[in-house]
Amino acid sequence: MSKSVANQVAAYLLEIEAIKLSVKKPFSWASGWKSPIYCDNRLSLSYPKIRTYIKEQLAQHIKATFPEVEAIAGVATAGIPQGALVAEALNLPFIYIRSKPKGHGMTNMIEGKVVKKQKTVLVEDLISTGGSSLKAADALKEANVTVLGMASIFTYGFDIAKNNFKKANVKVLTLSNYAAMLEEAVANKYISSNDLISLKAWRVDPAQWKG
Repeated sequence: MSKSVANQVAAYLLEIEAIKLSVKKPFSWASGWKSPIYCDNRLSLSYPKIRTYIKEQLAQHIKATFPEVEAIAGVATAGIPQGALVAEALNLPFIYIRSKPKGHGMTNMIEGKVVKKQKTVLVEDLISTGGSSLKAADALKEANVTVLGMASIFTYGFDIAKNNFKKANVKVLTLSNYAAMLEEAVANKYISSNDLISLKAWRVDPAQWKG
């Protein structure tokens, strides 16, 4: 992934506050972690210029990394609109994976036309530990769909995520990452030098970070 794309995506996400940074008043994650960063890439959908840039970059990088791709799969919920945009850009079939099976009707976990052995790339908006992403990949594999890999807009770059994807043998590409985001945050004066130290410390050990 070129630095220019990683930094441009990070700059856009910071500009529209899809990424919010708050060292003094950290956010609480569902895991119980205290975090100086909150990322909601769904906000990019409300900005046509940024939405289009992300769509085009995801499409280009998916085609370059997984040239044999035959279908795109969105990961619920935030990966669904992003995946649909990419599928449209690549003129490919689209399906999406629920976080849990539907509670009525066909009780589907996967929505859309499922084709066995179809070479599919998952689209996710954000990778933290990789848990939800790999759950979606497992659902496809159980349906006998071939998972080529996963594409995401942003990753925190945690070692646990890298290890989880490696263990599951799922290749991952991301448009932007935590290091590029910090560069843009410093360059555009979103954070102070003291904030930068704390943000780097959180990235190394988020479970024990206290702010």
